[in-house]
Amino acid sequence: MLSAPELIMILVVGLVVFGPGKLPELARSLGKGVREFKKATNALSQAINAPEQAPVQQQATAQPQAQQPAPTAPEPAVNAAAEQPASKEASKPAAPAYQAPTQESVRQQIQEQAEKKAE
Repeated sequence: MLSAPELIMILVVGLVVFGPGKLPELARSLGKGVREFKKATNALSQAINAPEQAPVQQQATAQPQAQQPAPTAPEPAVNAAAEQPASKEASKPAAPAYQAPTQESVRQQIQEQAEKKAE
């Protein structure tokens, strides 16, 4: 912790270097930066320490995906190209264009990568 004479010396040097007009602006921007940093660290620590709770809808959609077997070999390009237009027209995505990954999906991806490396 800084003592009073040290703080006064820092303020005097800051006043001389930056001038009286720029010093309040620098202090304000420094305060905003510190506030944003604290907010980000608090949000991150809450996200890490929060118990794992997923909404019921996400759990219901995540379980069927986990039960589906992964494709073993890619299909020939001719068949895939013929099926793509029909599948795009038949099924419209109900979910938004981007869905943030959940902790469970990240764990599954890590587990799949570890299994591939083990093979």
